[in-house]
Amino acid sequence: MLDIVIMAAGKGTRMKSNRPKVLHTLAGRPLLQHVLATASELGAQRLITVTGHGAEAVEAAMRAAFPGAPLAFVRQEPQQGTGHAVQQAVPLLGADGQAGGTTLILNGDVPLIEADTARALVQACGGERLALLTITLSDATGYGRILRDAADPSRVLGIVEHKDATPSQRELHEVYTGVMAAPTAALKRWLAALRNDNAQGEYYLTDIVAMAADEGLPVVAAQPSGEAEVLGVNSPVQLADLERRHQLAQAARLMEAGLRLADPARFDLRGRLSHGSDVEIDINCVFEGEVQLGDRVRIGANCVIRNARIEAGAVIHPFTHIDGEALGVRVGEDARVGPFARLRPGAELGPEVHIGNFVEVKNSTLARGAKANHLAYLGDATVGERVNFGAGSITANYDGTNKHRTVIEADAHVGSNCVLVAPLTVGAGATVGGGSTLGKDAPAGQLTVARARQVSLAGWKRPARKR
Repeated sequence: MLDIVIMAAGKGTRMKSNRPKVLHTLAGRPLLQHVLATASELGAQRLITVTGHGAEAVEAAMRAAFPGAPLAFVRQEPQQGTGHAVQQAVPLLGADGQAGGTTLILNGDVPLIEADTARALVQACGGERLALLTITLSDATGYGRILRDAADPSRVLGIVEHKDATPSQRELHEVYTGVMAAPTAALKRWLAALRNDNAQGEYYLTDIVAMAADEGLPVVAAQPSGEAEVLGVNSPVQLADLERRHQLAQAARLMEAGLRLADPARFDLRGRLSHGSDVEIDINCVFEGEVQLGDRVRIGANCVIRNARIEAGAVIHPFTHIDGEALGVRVGEDARVGPFARLRPGAELGPEVHIGNFVEVKNSTLARGAKANHLAYLGDATVGERVNFGAGSITANYDGTNKHRTVIEADAHVGSNCVLVAPLTVGAGATVGGGSTLGKDAPAGQLTVARARQVSLAGWKRPARKR
């Protein structure tokens, strides 16, 4: 039986923000959401989060992010140390009444711990040992130091917090990461015995290590795969550093799988990205939500792409913004989009469609070979094959209250600077003369023009400037 306790009560004063620290984002998700996502992979009976500062906002955000998960929340008010935080969770630990069990303790501001590392720590505990996650750092400032038995270095005797450490203890480089797994029954006993007679007047969770050693309970240590797994966030500088580490790690994994990145240091993934073969991504691109890239897709520089599926051979030119939100966006095979284009939710581009500079498409389908190459808006439209939609033309889809649909059938040509006032249909093969404003259907195969007759006035003079 496994319970997981996540400490997330701190204010994060050094963040200099009104937002609770654990709601600051890394790779597009709150820090605490990263931790809970990892914890959710471990099969725990309960995921208990200790909240405090901004508790209502933190709890609401996590419930929204993990509907149906076995979440529980307890509050630490006031905050009197890490031991005091875990004490608040005691009534929920082992609440099913079964004997034995393990409690894993994580930190809400340490977002990159991996499930394999946490799982290995739980196994090292086995419900019988106190297992600590430790790491050796070249600069251990601020971390609790691991104290080992000089006669038997494999035996951990305790942890001393940096503020309470002697000069010689501060020379030690093996540190406690804040993550541990303990037998639940023993943990409850140790938490009840904690005292706050230390430099900070707080209840330190780390004091239970000495208690375990005094009882003769084995204290073991395990290590993460890398430093980034155990780095916490206490300031904007640390958050930015961890963001870069995480993004570089993601970029490395993608490149190992065959993705071509022009510069992995200028790549941001804030969701999930899947890709085919021979995909190329230029600099300063941001991917959010769920993005799928087919074979031979090319993404130009400075693009932002969210919740989209881009099929094989498509080219997204620089400075394009694609945001599918909940509806998603699909770009068909060998389509061309941009530069400076915008695809909004519900945009469905068929094969070989061309969307050019400063063209916006929303909730519209464009069939094979349709083109809107310059300065146009297509909203709530159904566009047939090989349609040419002219520069400066728009579908006027909104009457101030309701949205209406425009249908442009195959092989139609809409000239420049036209306004199609929906609902209406432009028939197959029809031509709409440039500068027309249509409020009625344009018949198939005909030229439809709706504009004032051109007039030239002989002898007209411009007004003279008054002196």
